[in-house]
This record gives sequence, structure tokens and C-alpha cells, in this order.
Amino acid sequence: MDLSIITYDSTAAHMQRLSNIDELAQYKSNLKTSWINVSGLEDVEGIKRFGELYKIHPLTIEDILNTEQQPKLEIFDKYKFLSIKTIQREKNFHHNHKNAKKNKQEETDEFLIDQVSMIIMKNVIITFQEIKGDPFDGIRKKILEGIGGIRKKGMDYLTYSIIDAIVDEYFLTLNHLEEDIENFEDRATKTSDDSFIEEIQETKKYLLQIKRAISPLRDNIFVISHHGIITQTDELKPFLQDLSENLNHAIAMVENHREWLTNIMDVNLSVLSQQTNKVMKVLAMISTIFIPLTFIAGIYGMNFNFMPELEYQLGYPLVLGGMGITAIIMLFIFKKHRWF
Repeated sequence: MDLSIITYDSTAAHMQRLSNIDELAQYKSNLKTSWINVSGLEDVEGIKRFGELYKIHPLTIEDILNTEQQPKLEIFDKYKFLSIKTIQREKNFHHNHKNAKKNKQEETDEFLIDQVSMIIMKNVIITFQEIKGDPFDGIRKKILEGIGGIRKKGMDYLTYSIIDAIVDEYFLTLNHLEEDIENFEDRATKTSDDSFIEEIQETKKYLLQIKRAISPLRDNIFVISHHGIITQTDELKPFLQDLSENLNHAIAMVENHREWLTNIMDVNLSVLSQQTNKVMKVLAMISTIFIPLTFIAGIYGMNFNFMPELEYQLGYPLVLGGMGITAIIMLFIFKKHRWF
């Protein structure tokens, strides 16, 4: 695991990367505000050691390690526990097989949903990240450089800032997905590729995962805001209210995006149906033209000894010519009625 700690007060801040958990013992008596961050949960014994060092309940340790569960909020005597789902974009590259000669690569995005667990104490906050990489660099910079007065606003404001950074990532993801949806809309009337519907379904799946991440957090923020769980004063309430409104807006965006994708899918299916109808119309016209021709050919294909024109020298070209004229007349009738 990657382990770091930021300690600060109103006048100064210091960040240090630690090699093991036992080094944290020297900071326990520190009266400054401390933010401990853990990246990676592979070291289960190390996480349990955190529980021993900071008197974290075994059930909380279990919740930290169980990253498949829904986000939750729990209140203990000495700390509050809050788990949140974060969304990170992972850029991948794949070869464009349609242009193999140029060996062209196309950039695609995958969205990784991971868990951030927060232990909120009086002057210590511990964040456990499922995977490396987070949206907190801006917060670290503000603390270390003394920007924005975050050093003077206490532990509750730091907690709000961490949650707000995660919510901002939701909007970045939703805005990126909106660009993808606009691209789908442009392609909807121009493509008949089977993979198009699969791409739309994949995007709808991402949106559903985002909604599952946002909805519990919105409920938890409502509880935090109305019951003063992490706030010691009323100063933070407007910020929490704004955060709650942002989460409501994000959920509305998810629903709108899903409905938008459904409409795009309907348009594409309508286009595919129209193309199929055109093909069926052409085949129907061809079949209709060949009905009288098949009738004529069937009559003259009968093996009767006494049939008119059988011994006539020009009988064969006259029959073929009559069949051709019949086909031309039928095409003229179809054209006149605008059937093609």
C-alpha cells in the first residue's frame, strides 16, 4: 500500500510519505489536523493494524475491505465512517482493424468505479482508497500552499472538500459520457452496424453504475446535513446544501442521459427497419415482375404435341420479346405509382 500523511494548522502544513503503518504512532499525540491517505487494500493485515492503532471497530475494517457493498454512513463513539464510490477514467488504446495498413490506434475510455472509505475523528481523517489515483490533488495543493483558507476551517471542511472532489468527478464523467451520446446521435441514422447497439447498452450500464454510486451518497449527505453529524457549527450547512443539490442534479443528468440513449436506440432501430423495408420492397418488385414471366415460361414449357406457335420459326424470339415488354410495362407502372 501507499501511505502518506498531511499535518497542518492555520500557519503551516507538511506532507510526508511513510514506509509502514507503525510510523504513524509518532503523529497520534500531534494536536494538528492530520489527513492520512492509504492507496491500495491488498495488505489486509496492514489495514487491520490501522484498526488496532486508531481503535477502529472490526466491523468498520470489514466494510473498508468489502468494496462491493453500497456506500454507507455509520456513527461510532470515537469516529464516523463514510464510504463513497469514486469514478475514474482509464484511457485505453486499440488497433483500428479497418485501417490495418496504417496500424492506426483509437483511444477509448473505460470507467473504473472504486471505493473510498473515510474515518472521521476529532482532528484526524483517514481515507482508504481501493486503487491508486484520486481526485484530491487540488485539496493537497490548497493545504500545502495555504490557498483558499482550508487550513483555518477545521476537520469538517476538509471532509466536505474530499466529498466535493469526488462529486466533481461524477460531473466530469457525465459530461464525457454526454459527448459520447452526442456522437451516438450523429451515428444513429448513418450506421447499421450491430456493434452500435452494443455500445449504447454499454454506456447505459455505466450510467446505471453511476446512479448506484450517487444515490446512497445523496441520502447520506442529507442525513449529515440535517443531523449535524460531521459539522460542529452551522458554517458548513450551505456547503452541504450545495453538495446535496449537485448530487440531485447529477442523478437527473443520469436519468436524462439514459432516456436520451433509449431514444437514440429507437431511432437507429427505426432506420434499420426502414432499410429492411426498402430491401423487401425491391425483392417484392422483382418477384412481382417474374410472376407473369414465370407464367408465360410455364405455359410454353408444357410438353403437348399440339400447341400453337410450337413450329413457328419466330416463336422463340417473339415469346422472349413479349416477356421483356411485359417486364418493362410493369416497371413503368411501378414508377408511375412511385413504388420505387
